[in-house]
Amino acid sequence: MNFTTPERQFTQVDAYPTRLHDGERLSERLDPVLWSEWHEDAPITRAEADHYRDKGYLVRKDVFSPEELKLLVETSAHLREDPSGIARDDLISEPESDAVRTVFRLDAHSPLFDRLARDSRVAGVAEFLLGDQVYLHQSRLNYKPGFTGKEFYWHSDFETWHAEDGMPRMRAVSASILLTDNSALNGPLMLVPGSHKTFIACQGETPENNHETSLKAQKIGVPQPETISRMASELGLDAATGPAGTIVFFECNTLHGSNGNITPDPRSNAFFVYNAMSNLVGEPYAADRKRPDFLANQGRPVPDPIAPVTGEIRKG
Repeated sequence: MNFTTPERQFTQVDAYPTRLHDGERLSERLDPVLWSEWHEDAPITRAEADHYRDKGYLVRKDVFSPEELKLLVETSAHLREDPSGIARDDLISEPESDAVRTVFRLDAHSPLFDRLARDSRVAGVAEFLLGDQVYLHQSRLNYKPGFTGKEFYWHSDFETWHAEDGMPRMRAVSASILLTDNSALNGPLMLVPGSHKTFIACQGETPENNHETSLKAQKIGVPQPETISRMASELGLDAATGPAGTIVFFECNTLHGSNGNITPDPRSNAFFVYNAMSNLVGEPYAADRKRPDFLANQGRPVPDPIAPVTGEIRKG
């Protein structure tokens, strides 16, 4: 694929006003969903491309070899069990305990996961979906332990990235690589299929340092319950389940959340947010200041685009 990356645009028109004073507002999406035309050499099938365009997400199974998966799982466990070398800002604990819930800047803390973020089976698919070269807007390792893993409320990632990070348009995609089996019972990612076609402008101003509480329980930048009920009634609910090694790609504006996990089975995943190089962030649209760097690559200096790499993921 050939890409031309424009210079960073500092003058930004707010295409998706949010955090409104006068109540929630719904509007039709202004941007494409699938930014590339499907072709025979595409990294996904035509059916997968159509599903992503229509539903706002894509589940791909049997992507990694057993040896690759074993290495990723072992490295993930080590990062959680011994986070002593990880900066305090990059660690988020469970709301009611000191157990590690999230490790941010995952690519910086693990050469193996840095390699995973650049893998063509992940970053190459992101390039195709976004029709552009990509960079990492955010990376993290998520844990949801058995018995005590907490829920995360319904939200659109783009609403937060637009309001608080200054992401101009809907040209980003998340890739969640499952490092444990995800069933319908142990708090998997849930999505409202087709919700990516509607932008939900949320009510309420952004509090100062909102990220300090929203990372544990998001209360600002979330849709009203009646809106979620109506969309779920019209569009349905899907659970992105699969064995360890499954990759879930979901469009930045797809409404999603997860239940708590009271089963004995933990759930964990590596999470990479790919943003198009033509969609670099600027000043926040609905916050007084940018969120910290560990939450969002602020694009200064302009990041180098990822060059997807092929071949088996190996240690060292």
